[in-house]
Amino acid sequence: MGQIKVTKAPIEGLLIIEPTVHDDGRGYFMETYNQRDMAEAGLNMVFVQDNQSMSTKGVLRGLHFQKQYPQGKLVRVIRGCVFDVAVDMREDSPTYGQWHGEELSEENRKQFYIPEGFAHGFLVLSDVAEFCYKCTDFYHPNDEGGLAWNDPDIGIEWPGVLIDYDGTAKANASCMADGTRLNISEKDQKWPGINEYREGFFN
Repeated sequence: MGQIKVTKAPIEGLLIIEPTVHDDGRGYFMETYNQRDMAEAGLNMVFVQDNQSMSTKGVLRGLHFQKQYPQGKLVRVIRGCVFDVAVDMREDSPTYGQWHGEELSEENRKQFYIPEGFAHGFLVLSDVAEFCYKCTDFYHPNDEGGLAWNDPDIGIEWPGVLIDYDGTAKANASCMADGTRLNISEKDQKWPGINEYREGFFN
């Protein structure tokens, strides 16, 4: 019954997946995941864990990855709106260090597939957002890695965020154009830039 539309993002491996939505006067119905439809589209990843989070406007989570047990993630938003970002960390990739972002919302119902080898993060643009994602490997708490969300060597253009670069490896704390302060965990404020990571920060 499902059927999906799969669009390749500019960075190889990143995919935007749009399910078929059946609307009528009562509301709508859609299949959020159908293994057969995915396989017919050439997508044979196996998911082992589902996660869900709730965040308020200005929360920025990331950029996260697992070092020894990398996860592929199929992410979507069921309430509100976020700007979702993936950074290519595959050292043999011609797009190493490049990023791609997608706006995911309850209205557009897009899903974003981020394969193993990418760092991932998102910024909440709405008052509240509920974020769901499927993972191809389990969470390993001692295997966490991350990159600085504001690393100028990556240069992510977070929508509506005013960034004051001071000429060092990282930018100063920032806010959104409407005055909302970014809400970033203490841990996420301490991740290195991609060049520091490449030079062996975690070795």
